[in-house]
Amino acid sequence: MVIDDWEVKAEVEAAFRAYETALTTNDVPVLEALFRDDPRTIRYGGGENLYGMDAIRAFRRARSPVGLERTLSETVITTYGRDFATAMTLFFRASAPGRVGRQSQTWVRFPEGWRVVAAHVSLIDG
Repeated sequence: MVIDDWEVKAEVEAAFRAYETALTTNDVPVLEALFRDDPRTIRYGGGENLYGMDAIRAFRRARSPVGLERTLSETVITTYGRDFATAMTLFFRASAPGRVGRQSQTWVRFPEGWRVVAAHVSLIDG
């Protein structure tokens, strides 16, 4: 297995950037498209446990678009073979001084492209 093949890593980095842009601009259709539309897709958030795309979709559509801007740090994207990757990052928001956000995503390549199949977001005191 090739770890961090440069072409595969570039694809996942582009998908990760598209996700980040969609998140900070509250582009809900893009956010929904980047998650695997499957009842087995999971997103653990700062205050919610979302099982399945229907729950993730409902959360995204109800979320306030205010205060989503953030700064990323220590982003690590690792690819395993041609079809599996993880993305880990820290984030900081002006609206949450003294707090550090942590985000992890599991990405899988499907015929329709790279999709998140599992994600976790948490906050800690920084």
